[in-house]
Amino acid sequence: MDELHIKKQKLQDYIKSLGTLAVAFSGGVDSSFLLKCAHEALGDNVLAVTARSSTFPQRELLESIEFAKSYGIRHELIDSEEIDIRGYAENPADRCYYCKNELFSKIRKLSTEKGLEYMAEGSNMDDLGDFRPGLKAASELGAVSPLRFAGLNKEEIRILSKEMGLPTWDKPSFACLASRVPYGQRITREKLGVIDEAEQFLMDLGFRQVRVRHHGDIARIELVKTDMPKVFENGLYEKIYSKIKELGFTYVTLDLKGYSTGSMNSVLDKKTIEKAKID
Repeated sequence: MDELHIKKQKLQDYIKSLGTLAVAFSGGVDSSFLLKCAHEALGDNVLAVTARSSTFPQRELLESIEFAKSYGIRHELIDSEEIDIRGYAENPADRCYYCKNELFSKIRKLSTEKGLEYMAEGSNMDDLGDFRPGLKAASELGAVSPLRFAGLNKEEIRILSKEMGLPTWDKPSFACLASRVPYGQRITREKLGVIDEAEQFLMDLGFRQVRVRHHGDIARIELVKTDMPKVFENGLYEKIYSKIKELGFTYVTLDLKGYSTGSMNSVLDKKTIEKAKID
């Protein structure tokens, strides 16, 4: 057995040792892989839990529902409206802490009601290299991190997902819509709706990995570098400009650096990042 499959076996053995488990399920690459492995190990003793909120696009919610249904996995939807959490809408650097504290408090309550002993989140080894205050909140509330326990990174999860025939194996990375708003600028449902519509428009044009960062009257579009030339083919940039401006932005820009995970974190100082580190 090669190293990658040893990691997968380690993951399966660990999940099996838990006995019963609620999985925070967003429908993304990591949580989908974790959920499928958990279902293989525990059967009906695993429950997928997905949170509905204004920071979570409808397309992602529907995909999570379809994934669980297609594999016969028990699935519960809960409401977790982050904007209503005191302090969240002001968009502090530790915004994700507020969100995950709320989410995992609700998952823990549901787990208790359903007789499930453990709850899990889907972070992988790559997540330890970025500013992730949400992981700290999850850890404090007792959530386990099976993918990190097994030492799996994103690329390995994609490889294993493809082997398992999961439709999410090549799904673009996703983060909540609030991550498109610079720290310190207020988060509103209106902003989230505009961001969601703008990104959906770009995806409908064929761009798979996109971010539309909301800088007040400026929309900063991030695309993977190989997709950037397509913007200027057949006058597509005019169509993009017109639509994004129609959504209320005065200026529409294309970030020359391209798509970058956690690009909003570049403004944070080392002290702030250090506070969010987990063991």
